[in-house]
Amino acid sequence: MRSFWPIYKRELFAFFVTPLAWVLITVFLLVQGMHFFLIVDHFASAGAASGDQTPLQAFFGNTVLLYLVLFLLVPPMTMRLFAEERRSGTIESLMTAPVSSAAVVLAKYAAVFTTYVAMWTPTVLYLVILRRTGEIDRGVAASSYLGVLLVGAGYLSLGLLMSAMTKSQFLALVLTAMLILSLFILGVGEFIARDGTLMHDVCAHVSVWAHMNDFASGIVDSRHLVFYGSLIVLPLFVTVRAVDAWRWG
Repeated sequence: MRSFWPIYKRELFAFFVTPLAWVLITVFLLVQGMHFFLIVDHFASAGAASGDQTPLQAFFGNTVLLYLVLFLLVPPMTMRLFAEERRSGTIESLMTAPVSSAAVVLAKYAAVFTTYVAMWTPTVLYLVILRRTGEIDRGVAASSYLGVLLVGAGYLSLGLLMSAMTKSQFLALVLTAMLILSLFILGVGEFIARDGTLMHDVCAHVSVWAHMNDFASGIVDSRHLVFYGSLIVLPLFVTVRAVDAWRWG
């Protein structure tokens, strides 16, 4: 796996030298900043938290802005990972180099996930701001960020797979966006389907809204960990097989 690090560093560099990277980072921080301001302003106007809810729980679990950001952020981050290399022909030199398919896939995935984590890192300042106005449950904060990282990791894995399925960056972007949107809509079905039915159970199992509500409440359910673990590993496995198929024709 010595070839992992050169590919990883190359992917990070290739992403951050493009204007797209800085546009995405800027838009992400602006939207999250507005999101945080609106929540804090709401709680300040109310004078106290609504029921048992806190600003931290509202920020991570009970607003559609969080999911809108992920929907708009992940597809453009992953669309070029394989699609652009296949279109330009540079994938051929990578496939003939003494590197394993797994190393190529994991290095590209690690690079985009590192970028995703770096985008979220400045939001830790929000915790500092909230800490100055009152107590913060560190366990809830940790589980909330764990949820955000798991959801993002799963979506990025799907985006990497879609990028490997086509030579068009635009098509990879559209396919990834459709997959993420489909998962979100299926999850919303939890609030429509009758309790106790198979449809309700399936929708609840994939509902990112319900998952993030749990994480934002400090609940780390093993079922959620298994779901996102599968959402990460399975697309990566299929992507490795796709790269193997290119290599061996």
